[in-house]
Amino acid sequence: MAHGVNNHQSSLPVAQATVLALPPSSQAKDLRPRWTVLDSLLCGAFAGAVAKTVIAPLDRTKIIFQVSSKRFSAKEAFRLIYCTYMKEGLLGLWRGNSATMVRVMPYAALQFCSHDQYKKLLGSYYGYQGKALPPFPRFLAGSLAGTTAAMLTYPLDMARARMAVTAREMYSNIMHVFVRISQEEGIRTLYRGFTPTIMGVIPYAGITFFTYETLKKLHTEQTKRPQPYPHERLAFGACAGLIGQSASYPLDVVRRRMQTAGVTGSSYSTILGTMREIITQEGVVRGLYKGLSMNWIKGPIAVGMSLTTFDITHSLLLKLHQIGYSAH
Repeated sequence: MAHGVNNHQSSLPVAQATVLALPPSSQAKDLRPRWTVLDSLLCGAFAGAVAKTVIAPLDRTKIIFQVSSKRFSAKEAFRLIYCTYMKEGLLGLWRGNSATMVRVMPYAALQFCSHDQYKKLLGSYYGYQGKALPPFPRFLAGSLAGTTAAMLTYPLDMARARMAVTAREMYSNIMHVFVRISQEEGIRTLYRGFTPTIMGVIPYAGITFFTYETLKKLHTEQTKRPQPYPHERLAFGACAGLIGQSASYPLDVVRRRMQTAGVTGSSYSTILGTMREIITQEGVVRGLYKGLSMNWIKGPIAVGMSLTTFDITHSLLLKLHQIGYSAH
């Protein structure tokens, strides 16, 4: 008995030393890796670049059909891809992708970064700091993120659309697009189609982020795993992209018609006027939803890859931060 007491007493100094050696809570917090705004920007830019480069040929084909009165079909779409390849070579399928990268990298960076910031702000406002947001704030964070990114990068989207539907001789590079539009059509033309873009981004970004975050939350609740596997993230992102793009697609067609009116000889100037003309000449389904079936192929792939790449890059950066803090 005495031996047991002596052992217990002899262990007390060790226990006390261990307790005293623990850093204060403020010091412990300082040792945790911090996720910065720059990290969000870098991960978002990389995610957007990867996703858009993969689906660039399909994206260009969709835009060409959107801005013309030609009837869309899968057969015609693949014929166009084949003709482009025969006429311009393999790289011709990626024409305008440099403009896409110049647009999509800052757009995706701003969208993902602002989404993180809006989630923090709304979480603090609604009392869900550090937890999954309720449905409406989840949708609102996505909508605000998409709107912020679209507002700050819209002229780049205009330039990309012009390069996608014109021959190389008309616009040699993205700066040439800006210079020529400003000289021949006026600077205001760089913002033609801005209103339908914002009107389309609100439901698209809101529904996309809402669906993705909701599926991840349900997955965690069902499987008890904190993070889904990469293939599960791809599936969640694909579902999010499919629903989000389908909901806002008519406004995407309208903005493309307005953006390219200066080079197609059309006179699209207002949203309602553009819609009325499309419906009159081509019908509702064949006009406002032209190319949607192709979007069901490229959209889920692009959104799935973008969201998955962001999450994986996010995790890798956090691990690098942890290694850095451990080294110190």
